[in-house]
Amino acid sequence: MNDPLILIPGLMCDARAFLPQIMTLSKGRTITIALPTPGATVEEISARILASAPQKFVLVGHGLGGDVALDIVRRAVDQVARIVLLSTDPLAEAPAIAAAREARIIAAHAGRLADAMSDEVPMSSLADTPHRHEVAAAVKAMALDLGPEVFIAQSRAMQRRPDQQKTLRRAMLPALILAGSEDRLVPIRRQELAAGLMPFAKLVVIERAGHMAPLEQPQAVTDALEAFLAGPILLR
Repeated sequence: MNDPLILIPGLMCDARAFLPQIMTLSKGRTITIALPTPGATVEEISARILASAPQKFVLVGHGLGGDVALDIVRRAVDQVARIVLLSTDPLAEAPAIAAAREARIIAAHAGRLADAMSDEVPMSSLADTPHRHEVAAAVKAMALDLGPEVFIAQSRAMQRRPDQQKTLRRAMLPALILAGSEDRLVPIRRQELAAGLMPFAKLVVIERAGHMAPLEQPQAVTDALEAFLAGPILLR
């Protein structure tokens, strides 16, 4: 029996961030979209999602969603059958980066959410492909639909996110780390760190993809997910 799948999108993203994958993976298993909101911290968000989660499930998290997924593992590793982390930084946010968020938070407060998102996910964070601008437009549309209050809350959660290195080391479960080859927001070396700390993790680099790999290279991401989900559960 296929375990249900919980997808946790990244900052200011909703189900549309995983739409190509949902269309394929939903044919064989139940899928739940768990937005990383409400909650002022990663811990609050993970507790809310876990409260309504099934007894056993697979986690897929992107960015902030990956941070939340790791905190779910910290709380209830026995309920997680497998985990997939995309563009996820397992470390606490550096003070300089956390401070830089303040300008974006101020912009969102002032009604300039589109400007804040242009700084949050700049064009340079996406791979230079023919559909780059379409992906950027999709990211902007999701953000505007979610609104400034969500942006501010999620930004605060990112600023306060915990260091999850200990969680990674203790995560005795199959794990897949998916990294965009041109992700400048969460560089490959940081995702290599996550894969290296997890006892049973595999790193897969998605070529010609940046921070939004599920939309930039949907087929490659879907193929990687399908292969991982169909793989053996036995740990080496």
